Amino acid sequence: MSYKKANMILPNELVEIIQQYIDGEYIYIPRKETARKQWGTDTTIRRDLAKRNSKIYEDYISGILISDLVTKYYLSLKSIQRIVLQEKRRCA
Repeated sequence: MSYKKANMILPNELVEIIQQYIDGEYIYIPRKETARKQWGTDTTIRRDLAKRNSKIYEDYISGILISDLVTKYYLSLKSIQRIVLQEKRRCA
């Protein structure tokens, strides 16, 4: 996301109306519902996290303790527990 100067893209009348509500500060204008994309659709992060989670579960099944998985994957105890439970349900 990049910043645009309002006075360069909006009519002066509209800029003046906006300034009545917020003057000289940043404002985020969200995308239209029809233009929104799901998180991770433009990158490989979803696939990467699925692979990581699968590997965590494989390690867990092979006998590695959750406390060791916390250290190995640099995640919190709750995160590892959640991943193990999700993967267990997915594989069942």
